[in-house]
Amino acid sequence: MAKINTKTKISITDGVLIPGRDDASLFSAWRIAFYGAIAVLLLLLFVSPEPYRQLFKFVIGFDQNWNFDYKSSGLIMTFQVTVFSIIFALLVGLFIGLGRISRNVFINRISTVYVEVIRGIPLLVQLFYIYYALAKFVRISDITSAVIAIAICYGAYISEIFRAGIQSIPKGQMEAALALGFTRTQAIFRIILPQTLKVVLPPIGNEFIALLKDSSLVSILAVSDILRRGREFASISFDYFETYTMIAVIYLILTLFFSRLVAIMEERMKTDAKQS
Repeated sequence: MAKINTKTKISITDGVLIPGRDDASLFSAWRIAFYGAIAVLLLLLFVSPEPYRQLFKFVIGFDQNWNFDYKSSGLIMTFQVTVFSIIFALLVGLFIGLGRISRNVFINRISTVYVEVIRGIPLLVQLFYIYYALAKFVRISDITSAVIAIAICYGAYISEIFRAGIQSIPKGQMEAALALGFTRTQAIFRIILPQTLKVVLPPIGNEFIALLKDSSLVSILAVSDILRRGREFASISFDYFETYTMIAVIYLILTLFFSRLVAIMEERMKTDAKQS
């Protein structure tokens, strides 16, 4: 009778697959996808006829003479929304994650309700709610609404990552810290969290990549990100196939590039941990 390998681990995520150390071959999946996307982009820019070149300039923020204008750059706007959103999402996720493991019943229950409610509402609905529904009481700018909605939404998912990461640290670490005279709060921030960061980096990296892709939803609020600039170009030129082909290639290059950066950070942290 054949034996069943019970140690096999199946992991499913909505983020980009982060390449690991074993993904170093010349024709690895990541290299094929990344360099293939770059090759397609170069073909569109320098081999294919217009409007690809004009579209690229319009979306990225170049004028006719290839002078860069960051104010009209959809790429810069996408980065701004993504960076600010992930920063605030990490803060929200950290405190909600701590609340999820809190011994205080009230804090624990509030944190749990927050996670369940926010994860049950689509991000697009949250964007509409903050920008349009809350406008009845307070007017929030489009960019601010985008950052708040994404931070609140992803904060709920990241909080579960922090919770699982903290609970994965052996309980003996906390007991040893308390025995040495640390308070529970000091033990968490000085002993537990530094070890947790090494555990949660890969899933947080996946959330960052997913957030980068979901930032395209803010175009619905007239935020001039990559997708919005592309839609504006298509509405003028009616070149919808060319526009969304270019947009898809740009997003693919960005997500694959940042997935590699996250993988490098993870590998360096593992190396530092072994050396220490």
